[in-house]
Parts: sequence; structure tokens; C-alpha cells
Amino acid sequence: MIDEKKIETAIRMLLEGIGEDVERPGLMETPKRIANMYKEIYGGMDEDVSVHLGKTFPAINNEMVLEKDITFYSTCEHHLLPFYGKAHIAYIPDDKVVGLSKLARTVDVYARRPQIQEQMTAQIGDAIMEYLKPKGVMVILEAEHMCMTMRGIKKPGSRTMTYICRGAFENHPALQQTVFQMVK
Repeated sequence: MIDEKKIETAIRMLLEGIGEDVERPGLMETPKRIANMYKEIYGGMDEDVSVHLGKTFPAINNEMVLEKDITFYSTCEHHLLPFYGKAHIAYIPDDKVVGLSKLARTVDVYARRPQIQEQMTAQIGDAIMEYLKPKGVMVILEAEHMCMTMRGIKKPGSRTMTYICRGAFENHPALQQTVFQMVK
């Protein structure tokens, strides 16, 4: 549960800590605005992914479903700076599918938490395996990390790619290559 008052207090202290006057007109409402923004961008903290993956539809003889280019925005837990990019999810149904928007919602649940990309990739795949129970799933994330582009090494445009394979994808390189080709 997000505690808006604690966030407001922390933001005031942060602003004072960097030498700002929290009473100047441009900053007076900033702590409240940040608290409201955090309710939105960290809304995945209180969200249960099973709500999105619980409703399925029969689908017999499907070989693979791929939802690609799912835009996401997340926050690096190490620097509290954004990372953002695209998620690609492929799964092999076992006689049932989930609505396509539910895959995007699943990505959002995990993206809207302080996190690392590697963990987020696994969380998405593991949730799909747990709730949808497909024959297999492959999740690919590609993202630009502001902690690398605006500070530290300062390499804008660099992207980090992560992927996980579960079930039928784990020991099947040809199947993995099919997904990589479809995402390309």
C-alpha cells in the first residue's frame, strides 16, 4: 500500500537535501505531485497478476501465440531511474489461450514495481506458466536504462536484452530461433 504522506515528507527532505527551497512557488506542490505519480507508476505493487491471467478461452491445436512489441516503463531498483522498452511473449497453448490484452497487463503489473529487468523477465514467464499452464513460454525484454544513459557511463541508445524460456522452449533451440526470427 502506497503511503502518500511518507512520500511527500521524503520528497520535501530530498529537495532540501539538494539545496532547494521547498517553499518556492515552483516546488510547493511537487511533493504531492510526486506522491500521486508514485501511486500510478508503482501501482503494480498491490496488483495480483492472476486477475489478468485467470480468464481463458478454449483454443485447440494452436502451435504458438506471440504478442510482440508490448511497450513498458519500469524503474530500476538500484537508482530509482526509469528503464523502458518492449516485451515480447511467445507461448504454446495447452488447449486454452488468454486474451491478448492480458499479456500486456501482465507485463504492466511487473513493470510497475521497483525492479531489475532480469527479474521482471522471469516473473512474467513464471506467472504465465503458473496461471495459464501452457506447454511452454518464452519472454524477451529489450530496454534502455536511464541509469546508464543519463548518469554513470552515459551511453544513450544502448539496450539491454534479456530472455527466459520455460517448458517446451527450454531445451528446444529451433523453437527459440523461431521466436527470435518472429520478433526481429
